[in-house]
Amino acid sequence: MVSRLNPYISFDGNARQAMGFYKLVFGGTLTLNTYGEFGAQHSGDADKIMHGMLETGSGFTLMGADTPPGTEHKPGNNIAVSLSGDDADELRGYWRKLSEGGTVSVPMEKQMWGDVFGACVDQFGISWMVNISEPQA
Repeated sequence: MVSRLNPYISFDGNARQAMGFYKLVFGGTLTLNTYGEFGAQHSGDADKIMHGMLETGSGFTLMGADTPPGTEHKPGNNIAVSLSGDDADELRGYWRKLSEGGTVSVPMEKQMWGDVFGACVDQFGISWMVNISEPQA
């Protein structure tokens, strides 16, 4: 998979509706995963969206999710730039440069969904998420 760069929007509990709306606007294929699918099935957040991705025939990719439990939702500051793909060396290189001089909120490490992921705010205040896809078994 080629590495790609796309926006990632955080929503205040209405990610399912928002991502559905964007699907109506842009068309394409929408995939939604809930917190319940990844171990929070007995919490009040089980039906909230942990990760959503809309991929369109025009080549657009839009990702979004409900703000994680315990994290403040800040309208106007609720978008990040996502880098994703399977070229680990390339993506780790971006991660090193982006996180240097910034603040790491999620260290680059293997996550519960099986990929290697990290999140940071760079030295200019821009939020970045880097996801390295693990080969499917």
